[in-house]
Amino acid sequence: MSDYLLIIVSAVLVKNILLARYLGNCPFLGVSNRMDTATGMAMAVVFVMTAAVAITWCVQRFILVPYGLEYLQTIAFILVIATLVQLVEMFLQKSVPALYRMLGIFLPLITTNCAVLGAAVLVIQNKYDFAKGVVFGFASAIGFGLALILMTGLRERYQFQPMPKHFRGTSSGLITASLLALAFLGFLGMVE
Repeated sequence: MSDYLLIIVSAVLVKNILLARYLGNCPFLGVSNRMDTATGMAMAVVFVMTAAVAITWCVQRFILVPYGLEYLQTIAFILVIATLVQLVEMFLQKSVPALYRMLGIFLPLITTNCAVLGAAVLVIQNKYDFAKGVVFGFASAIGFGLALILMTGLRERYQFQPMPKHFRGTSSGLITASLLALAFLGFLGMVE
C-alpha cells in the first residue's frame, strides 16, 4: 500500500508530468485560458492517459517483448493513444457537443501530447507491474489536470490585471508555468 501512495504523491506533486518533466506543454498553454475548457481537457487526459498506460503495458508485455519487437515501442504506443483519442473524440462529439467545440483542435492534439506517451514509456522504464503502472498513469493524469487547472485559474485572473503589452498571451503563460514549476519544486524533498 505504501508503494502505491509513494507513486501517487510522486506523480502528482514531486515529479509532475508537466511541471517537473516538461511533457505536454502544448495543450497546457493552449487550453489554459478558460476553466471549462481546461477542466474538459483534464478529464479527457485522465481517461486517455490511464487507459493508454494500461493498454500499452499489455502491448509491451504480451506482444513486443515476446516477439523481440521492442524497437517498435514508440510506434505501437502512438497507435494505441491515437485510437483512444479517437474514441474520446467520438464520445464527446455525441454526448457533450459544447465541450467538443470548445476543445477544438486541442482534443485531437492529445494524440501527440507527449505527456501521454511519456507516461506510457515511463511505466516501462520504471519496470512497474500492471497495477502500479495504471496507478502511475492515473496519478500522472491527475497531476496534469492539477497543473492545468492551477494555470487556468491564474491566467483567468490576468484578464483583470494591468499588464505590459509584451507580457500578454504566451509570454505570461510561460512565465506563470515556470513559477508554478518552481513552486512544485518545493515538493522535491517529499519523495526520493
